[in-house]
Amino acid sequence: MSNKIQVLKGFRDFLPVEARKRQWLRAQMIKVFEKWGYEPLETPTLEPYDLFKGEVGEDEKLFYKFKDLGDREVMLRYDQTVPTCRVIGQYANEIKFPFRRYQIQSNFRAEKPQAGRFREFVQADIDIFGIASPLADAEAIAVSLDLYRSLGFKKAVAVINSRDLMKGVPYEAIVAIDKLKKIGVDGIIADMVAKGIDKDQAQKYFDYVKNIQPDETIKTIFEYLKSYGFDDDWYSFEPTLARSFSYSQGPIWEMVIPEYPSGSVGGGERYDGMMKRITGKDIPATGIAFGFDRTLEAIEVCGLLPKLNISTQVLVTVFSPELRDKAIELSTRLRRAGVGVELYPDDRTKLEKQLKYANAKSIPFVTILGPEEIRNKTVKLKNMDTGEQKCLPDTALISIF
Repeated sequence: MSNKIQVLKGFRDFLPVEARKRQWLRAQMIKVFEKWGYEPLETPTLEPYDLFKGEVGEDEKLFYKFKDLGDREVMLRYDQTVPTCRVIGQYANEIKFPFRRYQIQSNFRAEKPQAGRFREFVQADIDIFGIASPLADAEAIAVSLDLYRSLGFKKAVAVINSRDLMKGVPYEAIVAIDKLKKIGVDGIIADMVAKGIDKDQAQKYFDYVKNIQPDETIKTIFEYLKSYGFDDDWYSFEPTLARSFSYSQGPIWEMVIPEYPSGSVGGGERYDGMMKRITGKDIPATGIAFGFDRTLEAIEVCGLLPKLNISTQVLVTVFSPELRDKAIELSTRLRRAGVGVELYPDDRTKLEKQLKYANAKSIPFVTILGPEEIRNKTVKLKNMDTGEQKCLPDTALISIF
């Protein structure tokens, strides 16, 4: 019905099956990030509008900005890079440099809802602050490759370029060239013309960019990646990779999964200049943002998602109101032993219905504690997959799990 309360357009609910997948991916990411020495960071959902103003280029039209009850101009977090610059400046005297951080939180953009585009989405970022050396860029790329290798992909490719090689090319042209794979050469020339660039000049900009060659910084990054143990088919130079963020500078890169045709799964860059503008401090900064949803989709497309069992290992049924306390005691004993337990929350529900509930939720085991079991100091354990039932001494039940 039209008046039914539903989730807002562009936003999503995640029921247990999907939420469990997302929890799994988050845990895998954290495991890799912390293995490389990165520390967790969280920032507020709401930030001052002035923090983001002028920092991301033409995408400012996607800001969720408004005035709060204090008449301040604020906005929902558009990305995690800009707020982290604020954090680095605000706590510079407390942070030990070089500082490595990871952050996995929701961001908000007023996108036109479509397949793969949502107004609230999760990004997973890693960044290194305080190091200007290409080794920092190479490490961020190496962590990216290690992440996708750890997730089981046969191959991930870091496609690399440098904004330093595009000096003299205006930002409007860079934004257009960044769309090459989506709209083709004719499309990007038309895009530049629509932004006021002469057609012949637009063609010259594109011809210049497509003939760029790797500089010493990129060659150094390739050497570092080789030292990290990645063969040269795990990274490549692409002169037309541009990245549309206005704050991108120096090395830029995107992560591509050859088996996943729906676009890059992450993008990174150096952004020393933005750090200086926001903080007033010369603190080098580089890092990457991974598309959480795209990464999860790629995992599923490539058949890499493991079977994720529910946390409940056993349902403790309640045989009758009179035996409710015995069922509670059993469930408590199992939980204290570290077993995931659900106690059926209604002592008047027939046993048959409780078993159907366990079956519907794929709970692998069910315990039945009736008068006979109480007398014999046993517990009946039913395997819901095989249907096998056996009576066990109540003291031996825990050893099954």
